[in-house]
Amino acid sequence: MVLNYHPQIGTIVICDFYGLVQPEMDKRRPVVIVSPRFRRRYRLCTVVPLSITSPTPIMPYHYQLKLNEPLPEPYDNPISWVKGDMLTTVSFDRLSFPYIGKDSNGKRKYIIRIVSDIDLLKIRECVLHSLALSRLTKHL
Repeated sequence: MVLNYHPQIGTIVICDFYGLVQPEMDKRRPVVIVSPRFRRRYRLCTVVPLSITSPTPIMPYHYQLKLNEPLPEPYDNPISWVKGDMLTTVSFDRLSFPYIGKDSNGKRKYIIRIVSDIDLLKIRECVLHSLALSRLTKHL
């Protein structure tokens, strides 16, 4: 289900990065929405990807995100790594909510998962570190 509206900041959605070129992201993966809705920026939002693979080495733009409730398969690992250095602006056409199956009437069901305020703060810190703006983290 392609998104028709800008999700709340901190919402985890699935992004299809198909068509990008390595070493860019190039597959479907969970992402966290980090931009607000801008009235003059139609159908775009900025996201930070999540990965289940631990980065080597762990840098200030990485953060270990622990989800109380894991996402549905195949993203069901309760621990994900924020990849703050892979900040990307994408079209809503690349985004969907995590799919959890169908209800008794055959209608598709999706979940809406939002990270905690503390996790969102850490994600923002990662983004600042990745943009060489580490000194601004004290203002968060």
